[in-house]
Formats: sequence, C-alpha cells, structure tokens
Amino acid sequence: MTTTNDDGIRLQKVLAAAGVGSRRACEVLIEEGRVSVDGEVVQGQGRRIDPETAVVRVDGLRIATNADQVHLALNKPVGMLSAMSDPDGRPNVGDVVGERNARLFHIGRLDADTEGLLLLTNDGELAHRLAHPSYEVPKTYLAEVIGPLARDVGRRLRAGVELEDGIAKADSFRLVDSQGNRVLVEVVLHEGRKHVVRRMLAEAGHPVQRLVRTAVGPVHLGAQKPGRLRPLTRQELGGLYALVGL
Repeated sequence: MTTTNDDGIRLQKVLAAAGVGSRRACEVLIEEGRVSVDGEVVQGQGRRIDPETAVVRVDGLRIATNADQVHLALNKPVGMLSAMSDPDGRPNVGDVVGERNARLFHIGRLDADTEGLLLLTNDGELAHRLAHPSYEVPKTYLAEVIGPLARDVGRRLRAGVELEDGIAKADSFRLVDSQGNRVLVEVVLHEGRKHVVRRMLAEAGHPVQRLVRTAVGPVHLGAQKPGRLRPLTRQELGGLYALVGL
C-alpha cells in the first residue's frame, strides 16, 4: 500500500532492514531507479511505505519487507515427520522449529523415509501458491535405485507412467552416477501426490532405496546439514515470489 509522505517508514530504512544493504547503499539504488513500490519506479528519496503491505522490488526482484514474515529451509532427516507435533512423541518438524514466536507451517510434505528440502513459513499467500498444482513449482529429487538402469526409463518417466491415481510424468530425468548395482538418478517434477517419485520409479522397474529432495524451484539444499534450519536468501525468496506470480 502506498502511504502519504507523513505516514509509514522511509523506503531506504525498509530496504536496509530487509538486508538489501546499508541505508546509503539503498539510497543509491533508489537514485538509480532500481527500486519499485507496487509496480511504480520510485523517483525520489522521500517515499514512505507500509512494509507489511507494500510490494517492493529491487532490480525486478521482490524483497520481503514484512518483518513478521519468516521463510526458512529445513534439511529434513530420515525418520522425521512432516508435522508440527506428534501425539506419539515421534521426531517432527515442530521439534526443530522450537520456541519461535511465528506460527510456522510446512509447504507440502516429505514422508518419514524421505529426506531433504522442506520449506517453512508463516507467509500464507506464498505457501498457498507454492503448494497449488496450477503453479507447477518444480521439485528436484535425487534417488538411489537398484541397477542396472533400463535404457528407456527416462523416456518412460517423461512420457508418463500409469499409477493407481492417474498418469504421472517427470519434467526431466537424468543418470547422475552408476557403480555396480547402485545407481543415482535425478528426477524433476511438479507433481505433489503422495509418494509419487517412489511410485513412479517402482512402476518403471527401479524401486527407490533412498530419496532426497534437493531443490524446490530456485531453493537448493546444497551443503546444508540434516536437521538444520536456515533463512532463505533474498535471491531465493525473490525467485519463489517470481515463480508463483507474486
């Protein structure tokens, strides 16, 4: 929301608080016409905004300006439930989140036997869009399967395999490594059905021995250790916003 010059917080202060740079560096960005608010390029230094409602972009990349919003990446280990609590006391995502003031929720799920990247946030609109199938957010998985790998498995997965709840297609498939009967493959898809990667590979004749989600859109797991949380970078969050049209 655009405010009058007497209301809100100075734009350079909001940008600095969001981690864009020092206030002086943010003033330079404004002077160079690289900052927009609600779709309008800012022309001067006097602009004040409401950081909770304004849509601010730097070089076209949306910046998270609402200090109350939290965006995190978790490397979920094997055995941890994609839930914020568990009545039976099993390890769950809520154990890692701990005593944070924000009421966080996970975007999508990973089954207990699958490890890797899980996004956590209290940003409801972003979470809704990332989880909605119409936005076709790509998710990348690294799967260990028993080899040797059939030559046509990639073609079959890209063309679509018939599952009990309908056809499922991979966006891409590639062989990563092969050592004897141990084969690593990468599968990218925007499906969100339960156990879909495991079911697709099993249908193709290669049951999964280990499964890791390594990326969601522009957010990559990298060297993040199992069980560790980290805030999303400004570039990652901006990339997610762009991916879902926010």
